[in-house]
Amino acid sequence: MSDRLAEPLKAVLGARTAGGLAKLGLVTVGDLVRHYPRRYDSPGTMTDIGSLRVGEHVTVMAQVRSAQVRSMRSRGGAMLEAVVTDGAASLQLTFFAKRAGVLRMHEDKLRAGRTGLFTGTVGEYRGRRQLTHPDYLVVGVDAADEGEALVEASRPIPIYPASAAVPTWRIGRSVRTVLDPLTEADVPDPLPETLREERDLPTLLEALRLVHTPDDEPAYRRGRERLRFEEAFVLQTALARRRAAHAELTAVPRLARPGGLLDAVDARLPFPLTGAQVEVGREIAADLDRDRPMLRLLQGDVGAGKTVVALRAMAQVIDAGGQAALLAPTEVLAAQHARSLRDLLGPLADGGMLTGTENATRVALLTGSLGATAKRQALAEAASGAAGIVVGTHALLSEHVQFADLGLVVVDEQHRFGVEQRDALRERGARPPHTLVMTATPIPRTVAMTVFGDLETSVLGERPAGRVDVVTHVVPTDNEAWLARAWARAREEIDAGRRVYVVCPRIDADEPESAEADAPGVDDVVAPADAAPDTPLASVVATVEELAQRPELAGVAIGVMHGRLAPDDKDAAMDRFASGQTPLLVSTTVIEVGVDVREATMMVVLDAERFGISQLHQLRGRVGRSDLPSLCLLISRAEPGTTSHERLQALADTSDGFVLAEKDLELRREGDVLGASQSGGRSSLRLLRAVRDAALIDEARGLAVAVVDADPSLALHPHLGAAVAAWLDPEREAFLERG
Repeated sequence: MSDRLAEPLKAVLGARTAGGLAKLGLVTVGDLVRHYPRRYDSPGTMTDIGSLRVGEHVTVMAQVRSAQVRSMRSRGGAMLEAVVTDGAASLQLTFFAKRAGVLRMHEDKLRAGRTGLFTGTVGEYRGRRQLTHPDYLVVGVDAADEGEALVEASRPIPIYPASAAVPTWRIGRSVRTVLDPLTEADVPDPLPETLREERDLPTLLEALRLVHTPDDEPAYRRGRERLRFEEAFVLQTALARRRAAHAELTAVPRLARPGGLLDAVDARLPFPLTGAQVEVGREIAADLDRDRPMLRLLQGDVGAGKTVVALRAMAQVIDAGGQAALLAPTEVLAAQHARSLRDLLGPLADGGMLTGTENATRVALLTGSLGATAKRQALAEAASGAAGIVVGTHALLSEHVQFADLGLVVVDEQHRFGVEQRDALRERGARPPHTLVMTATPIPRTVAMTVFGDLETSVLGERPAGRVDVVTHVVPTDNEAWLARAWARAREEIDAGRRVYVVCPRIDADEPESAEADAPGVDDVVAPADAAPDTPLASVVATVEELAQRPELAGVAIGVMHGRLAPDDKDAAMDRFASGQTPLLVSTTVIEVGVDVREATMMVVLDAERFGISQLHQLRGRVGRSDLPSLCLLISRAEPGTTSHERLQALADTSDGFVLAEKDLELRREGDVLGASQSGGRSSLRLLRAVRDAALIDEARGLAVAVVDADPSLALHPHLGAAVAAWLDPEREAFLERG
């Protein structure tokens, strides 16, 4: 098989060009030819200059209106001022040089009436928008010969994802340099030939040429259609192989036992199960009864009662002589889970003690910060089987942790773990344990089908009785009267014996965004494209000082919570908050999931435009956890009409997490929603879109299953096997497992 696609760009294009492309993650020939244009411009179609924002890095197509070189008397040297237009609005281009002669080349190329692509960062000078020293390409001029100029001037112009260092046309020229010499033998096609012929699809090489050097719009559309189908088919083949491999495994059936711990748990619950909890419980119980390991995704909105469902599954496994491990992403969340499970179990968690009841077990907590004595006890209880439930963080993955008979692994907030971490637990026994993957982030059906296609899915769509909806309002940062009322309202809640969260995007003023350090792989803060540049963000340290000075909060004890605190300090901070000793807690997003303080009735999120919909919905879920009326205020600088404001308004309009997840999918890059930004690598779904292409994904799934059924090892389809293997390298595997 040819290795042309694996050739380093440095060897093909030279070190300088390759260095710029490497900053875009393009290192090999294969990387570059798979770097598809994000859109196509026609020489006759101008960019809407009026929509450009100051501070934005842009590539615009416009017509030159004028260009003139003049001397600068005040500072010496010369400058070229050119004006380009879309026919309505105009944009100034400015070039500086020590001598006027240096600028004559630009003046000659930028003749009035010519059309070009201009790239740079939009600035403003004396009320006029401008690009300073923009890189540019003039259509029909920047070409090797007249023939190339004619072609350049008539065909669609690919616009690539680019950077200030590497403009789109430089990427286009580099693509053509590596693509033109390639032959069919150099570009292995993962699509089986019969399938390609049935669907009248071009080969992979043909498709790459259609998208990178199209003669017209139908050409690039045909190329993109083939590449989009390829993405769906390779992904679904990877999932089909995982399902097929999983079907070959055997597990120990964990049969329900009447009169055991599960029945005792149900008798102790202080509330009736919702219909959804009952139905999902039946699905999980049936899975546990089988000799095939369960692999089920449990998703439910904030407050839907996933913990109770997981506890009932654990109880069934314990009744059958096994143990359950619950893997949580942070120490705060692990400790919270251990407390919640002990509270739900009561005397049923006191196995072997005088206070323990019949069928009682123990809940052990195992985290990296435990003292030596507590850690030895937890390890002993896990190894002996005395602890039917072991809750922990990454510490559970240590080879020093042994289980007597691990029957069930519950993974909470799966998107924060790579598959290797999860499988480290699944591979502990002679036969794999059952696995329940929980996520509190509702996933649109189309995304679940794309990313979790190898898991059975259960959805908790009801809220338990007694939970209230949280009223949500967007509050402009610059409305001092509304802000004063917000803090006065916080004081009213505290005076009524309740608790208030205040969430900030960073810990201190010197810290960059997204620097919360509590859990690896967590993307805490987003920086929206329409956020004001260089705006100082609220920090925990500064906010505590500010609130201590506000007259509305005089005398209120303020607590602090963030990822840099030692684990014992985090526990102490949460205990003081829960008890009311410090009824106002200023925190980062470390309290985003799992934290359960029933007296918390108000949340204030500062710089709310810096967070995504999903994260804000999770934060809001920390209040409204009882029958007490609850409030969430989103303090924001976002201007009406911006995407950021639309995101916040969506949260104010609904508390339905599944509706918000669909909205999230509309507003964000889909790779982020699918988890690619957290995997550390670029998403392989470059063209495929889960919502738009749902029918195509469904069709690809059926075709992929047929191929895998007939050829499980893909021995007859080596190129497809290689493409699947590329999906299942550690980065892709982590991506595939996240939601």
